Amino acid sequence: MVYAIVRAGGRQEKVEVGTVLTVDRQKAGEDGSVTFAPVLLVDGETVTHAADDLAKVTVTGELLGHTRGKKIVIQKFKNKTGYKKRQGHRQELSRVRITAIG
Repeated sequence: MVYAIVRAGGRQEKVEVGTVLTVDRQKAGEDGSVTFAPVLLVDGETVTHAADDLAKVTVTGELLGHTRGKKIVIQKFKNKTGYKKRQGHRQELSRVRITAIG
């Protein structure tokens, strides 16, 4: 069983071939592929975590599409002053299917 831990959008995700990830908005290459930087690679009994060895490993995926996350509401309130502020945010996301680890 081969899997990798990759750095994706400020977080670390465990991925295998065929895994579908939802990560922060990514730009794809001309062929629609996205590459991730591996942090750890597990290949059966072998665990690779040295930076020199991981520089040779690439984790690639295909971009499935862009979405937006659920809306969060930021509210600020100060008592007895009449200060109220309300703001919303929706994160821009991308869905990526992992195609190759190697």
